[in-house]
Amino acid sequence: MSKPKTGTREEWLAARLELLKAEKELTRRSDELSRRRQELPWVRIDKEYRFETDEGNASLADLFRGRSQLLVYHFMFGPDYKAGCPSCSAIADGFNGLEVHLANHDVMLWAVSLAPLAKLQEYKRRMGWTFPWASSADGEFNSDFSASFSEEEQRKGIEYNYEHEEPVAPISSRSTSDGASKFAAMCGTDVNTYIRERPGVSAFALEDGVVYHTYSAYSRGVDGLWGMYQWLDRAPKGRNETGVWWRRRDEYNDQNKGASKDCCG
Repeated sequence: MSKPKTGTREEWLAARLELLKAEKELTRRSDELSRRRQELPWVRIDKEYRFETDEGNASLADLFRGRSQLLVYHFMFGPDYKAGCPSCSAIADGFNGLEVHLANHDVMLWAVSLAPLAKLQEYKRRMGWTFPWASSADGEFNSDFSASFSEEEQRKGIEYNYEHEEPVAPISSRSTSDGASKFAAMCGTDVNTYIRERPGVSAFALEDGVVYHTYSAYSRGVDGLWGMYQWLDRAPKGRNETGVWWRRRDEYNDQNKGASKDCCG
């Protein structure tokens, strides 16, 4: 990162007012994109998807829990993973507490993964999360919504983020080409197994007993859900990345843990 320029308060204010114009324009464009999302046609879902939850076996309609809207985060945790994806874990750290507000605004938020429920429950306890998390093991939900792929699909090339990927093409991790390898190791698996799971978010509506698919986003399309990046984009040095720096929140070194403790008392 280049050395920042310095200036007077008057120079800062003039530059800040110019930036404010651009920020307001971005906000207006974001509002327009939200409106266009809501105008997408609803697609009726007739397939009977089943999930394992803390309360037992459930249908997709059951996940609404009396609400009319459902948001699903496709959390990368495959059946052969020993732990959840570090990036998905960083995103999910922002779900705690948030899901209560959504539930009281007619929206249920769930994470869904292909790993067995017991693995998800154990990892959830480790991370101290309270949001609902369902297993779609042995079902087609993840596959149908482009969040999980088979070895055969991987060999042929998959369709992800509405684009075709070449066979067994490792996903890049933001600013480093070996991110998939590092994350695979952190999940206790190999790269090819790791990248058969992909992140995403899908939205559903329940009306007159019928479930509809309304929206899905993948890859950088879920950046807006990644709370730490929204904060870093406002920090003096921005994202300031040279590689994969983040970890699961219980894996940072003792020095960082101590700094956090000192800061927060």
